[in-house]
Amino acid sequence: MAKKRPQTKAKRPQLSDAAEIPVVGAREPCPCGSGRRYKACHGRAAAHAVTELVHRPFEGLPGECDWVALRELVPAATVELPLTDGLPEGVPSVTLATVLPMAWPALRRDDGSVLLGLQNDTSSGDISRDLADTLQRALAAEPGTPVQGRRAPAEGPRLQDLLDPEGAFAPVVHSGFEFWVPDPENATPDVTASLERANAAAIPTVKLTGVDAAYWCETPEKNHLRWVMPHPEEQLLDALARLHAAGSSSLGEGTRLVGSFRAHGLTVPVWDLPSGVGADDVEKPAAEFAERLATALASDAPLTPEERRARGGLTNRQVTLS
Repeated sequence: MAKKRPQTKAKRPQLSDAAEIPVVGAREPCPCGSGRRYKACHGRAAAHAVTELVHRPFEGLPGECDWVALRELVPAATVELPLTDGLPEGVPSVTLATVLPMAWPALRRDDGSVLLGLQNDTSSGDISRDLADTLQRALAAEPGTPVQGRRAPAEGPRLQDLLDPEGAFAPVVHSGFEFWVPDPENATPDVTASLERANAAAIPTVKLTGVDAAYWCETPEKNHLRWVMPHPEEQLLDALARLHAAGSSSLGEGTRLVGSFRAHGLTVPVWDLPSGVGADDVEKPAAEFAERLATALASDAPLTPEERRARGGLTNRQVTLS
């Protein structure tokens, strides 16, 4: 057989200034002068930058665990957001909301305040960049205007660039969606009916006060505690397995650690609770569990056979939300 000639890749022409590159179609020649179509040249990197999945989009933000909880688990909640550069003139406040009317990505109210929706579909693989783009457009929108969704620019800022890294992230959980309108008592019949439908679908939820990012919720058959934790998944599963094998993973009589969710790069252990156990009833058991978990997390001893079996059971009962 003839010897194959070694192949070399020609160096791709470089773009001198991205700001000067005209917008071209995917099948048109790339403006860098390579002679290739844009989608096969510089367009490939641009598309990848937009669609590449960011597994922990809220990493680095104050309250990362609560961001995940509000995105995936909590029906109705709001949080005041402090901006790095302060509030623009004419914007009295910026508030993150789990859901907005009509599933709007954001809303600039008549008084100039901004509501930013969190539980919306996003068009790229980086929720943080999509939300930052929506927030910037809401800050510049006319008062009384909803903001529509769009694909965020690949090089646009992220929430980590816009929000004050030293600001507090303090969610307020609501029993319903009355925060949608400033004066619900004087709302129109259509708005009142919409609120009633949304409120009827909301699962009663309470944020625990003694530990971080733990949320009690009530369902018709049983109650649950869903606790978003910041620890690396493998380390957390080992620790939970140690406690489970030792019979110390529950939150009291009749409660049971049943599995966990995966959401935005974090793990969310879930407990089943008897229907009569309320949020106040699990405050002390949750705080005591946090102490036991800290001890288990600090152990680096190999798992025993019983602990490995417990870990396998917990792993089999994981559900990925995102």
